[in-house]
Amino acid sequence: MITRRGFLTGSAGALALGAVTSACGGVGGKSTSGGGGASKGDTGAISIQGMGKPDDVAQARIDAFKSAYPKVQVNINEGDFDPQQFLSAVASGNPPDIVYLDRDLVGTYAAKGAVQPLDDHLDKAGLKTSLYRPAAVREVTIDGKVYGVPEFYDTRNILMSGKALQSAGLTAADLATSDWDKLHTNTVKLYKASGGKISRIGFDPKLPEFLPLWAKANGAELINPDGSPKLDDPKIIEALTFALGLIDEQGGWSKFKAFRDTWDLFGAKNEFQKDQAGAFPWEGWYVNVLVQATPKLNLESIPFTDRQGKPISFSNGSAWCLPKGSKNPAAAVNWMKTMTATDTWLKAGAAREATVEKNKSIFTGLWTGNPTADAQVKAKYVKPGNTGFDKAIQNYYASTEYAFSIAPSKAGSEIKTAWTDAVNRALSGQQKPDAAMKQAQSEAAKAFSAVK
Repeated sequence: MITRRGFLTGSAGALALGAVTSACGGVGGKSTSGGGGASKGDTGAISIQGMGKPDDVAQARIDAFKSAYPKVQVNINEGDFDPQQFLSAVASGNPPDIVYLDRDLVGTYAAKGAVQPLDDHLDKAGLKTSLYRPAAVREVTIDGKVYGVPEFYDTRNILMSGKALQSAGLTAADLATSDWDKLHTNTVKLYKASGGKISRIGFDPKLPEFLPLWAKANGAELINPDGSPKLDDPKIIEALTFALGLIDEQGGWSKFKAFRDTWDLFGAKNEFQKDQAGAFPWEGWYVNVLVQATPKLNLESIPFTDRQGKPISFSNGSAWCLPKGSKNPAAAVNWMKTMTATDTWLKAGAAREATVEKNKSIFTGLWTGNPTADAQVKAKYVKPGNTGFDKAIQNYYASTEYAFSIAPSKAGSEIKTAWTDAVNRALSGQQKPDAAMKQAQSEAAKAFSAVK
């Protein structure tokens, strides 16, 4: 799966924005409490794992922390989150002071005792969870305790090629996800192939990663409110069967994936520019990629909806967590507070605006777990307009208000692995959707029972 973090930490090559490094260190580094200043967290050092290489938005916030806490040495291990490395560091007694990981994984590491509850630390730092979006806080709350501070807030809408739509005699509304029969028919109209060779995918349902979105559209969720899995829900199986059917109508998974893997997702010859794709759901950060790579692209977009026509969106993102054994927890929480503060996000917005002006581009928005910051950044830097990019940006801002998140679970990582593997088995033809999801439910339920 290509993620926002993956893009910003190097997969975009020349498009990566203003990548500047901070001081680098190992997983645990040499964090110290700094003696008498430990209770304030304004001295010593902190080591951070999982953040990746900073872009302009991250660097502006790192600089804000360094300005506020000049006596704290910041050591960033510039790689993505590595579960094995992290757990080994915790077990050895030399963990990082802060770990940055996807919110849907937090429950698993909380259950393992690898990350600590933050409630008392947040109270001492004067950091209120009410600052953040409820859906994001929900993802990091296990058994009534908060285990993470939310950062970015990714949502999904449908992005489309206006050129492809016009060539097939369709409009954006013809690809609405409310009418699955119509979507199936129009996907086939958009699809192009010759001699068994695909030249354009009509509608990519983005499996396996977007199964939660298709399930929600059909009135189901993958995890119950108590954290237990319900992967064999007939509505989930029906949703998976439909999404698989879209792929089957477009050459089948093997040809579909092989063709999709040829796309230049981050370049000037991307799939929309080369007429290789009609439409797909994707996170909002991809609009920034497209506007930089192909600023004259005829882009269209609509919200994803459920089968009753109600807009829905699947949200997730990362969180800052405090590992067990963190040697400078007060400074770590000050980092979390500073990195997600409204004023800090405004500094990040200013940094992105400087990049935008340098590139003679447009500001495509910042979507974070802090809605106050988002509103202020939008008001200051997002200019009104009537292009497809402008409309897409507005759609993503709107979707932050109604997006859902997957319920947190102590077996969150194991449940995610179970359903992802199941969808992959169904895609490859190893199992039918019902058999795949029933096996996934058995695996996930066993993992959940083990940590209850």
